[in-house]
Amino acid sequence: MQLYLLRHANADTIAETDDARCLSEKGLAQAKKVARFCAAQEIEPALILSSPVRRAHETALIVSAHLRAELAVEHWLSCGMNPEHATHELRDHRALSTVMIVGHEPDFSRLVAHLLGLVSEERIVIRKASLTLLEIDSFRAGGACLHYSLPCRMM
Repeated sequence: MQLYLLRHANADTIAETDDARCLSEKGLAQAKKVARFCAAQEIEPALILSSPVRRAHETALIVSAHLRAELAVEHWLSCGMNPEHATHELRDHRALSTVMIVGHEPDFSRLVAHLLGLVSEERIVIRKASLTLLEIDSFRAGGACLHYSLPCRMM
């Protein structure tokens, strides 16, 4: 499976709760840029899974609408995601060739480190609105290969 990790785009800092933070103007532009990049590169996820947290879900909505991809909200992608649990949940989609998940840091760094079999995520940084591609051979620690992690400014 090709697994794309899309960290949510830039969000406003002022909101009633952290979960209620919406995309900023910069974040809206970033999400649209990612969507255009994916279309231009013919990145066609069979399914996009999104955190229910507003800033991630807004990012996922923009990308899924542009790519005309199915979108599902998954609570396991919320802030504080556990890498082992995420790997278990992703197993349910192993029949799909390409899946994109939209979520948060430091969760994505931890997931990437886990799938690459690294002891720590300290040297991995997943920037806002960046796109990371892993090829998963086996849904376990060390079962993936990193193809790239591209920041939005380079798209």
